[in-house]
Amino acid sequence: MFIYTLNGQVLIGLFIVNNAFEQTGLPQREDMYLAEFGKNLHRLEMLHGITLLLSNLVSNVPAIMLLLPIASSKDGIILALPGTFAGNLLVIGSIANIIVMDAAARRDVSIRWKQHALAGIPVTLLALGFAAGYPFALEGTERIGNSEDRTK
Repeated sequence: MFIYTLNGQVLIGLFIVNNAFEQTGLPQREDMYLAEFGKNLHRLEMLHGITLLLSNLVSNVPAIMLLLPIASSKDGIILALPGTFAGNLLVIGSIANIIVMDAAARRDVSIRWKQHALAGIPVTLLALGFAAGYPFALEGTERIGNSEDRTK
């Protein structure tokens, strides 16, 4: 019962922290700051890359929640694919990984970070390779929108 209570508290806290972060306006300011250096988060490859990076720094769900305020309505698949697949790269990439490791430990089953990485890294890189190509293949269609729409 403890793990379910803890998970509920973590998820509620996640939404509260992300909402507070969004209210600061920092995501929009970071978007403008990066644009000054020629880094446009509205370009497919930048959004794909930053989603991958953030997903492994703060976990995939918080990463998506942090990027939503600056994402356009056509960026769903760009956020979903690398955010979901990147969650398998490292243990911290997904809260589900942490929950599984905790539940396993409570049953005296040890899953080490290195063990997870030995499986997670190659699987994630392979999946991300396919995921990277998919949005680019769709670019220009109504689902993704053309590059002119994405930079507005």
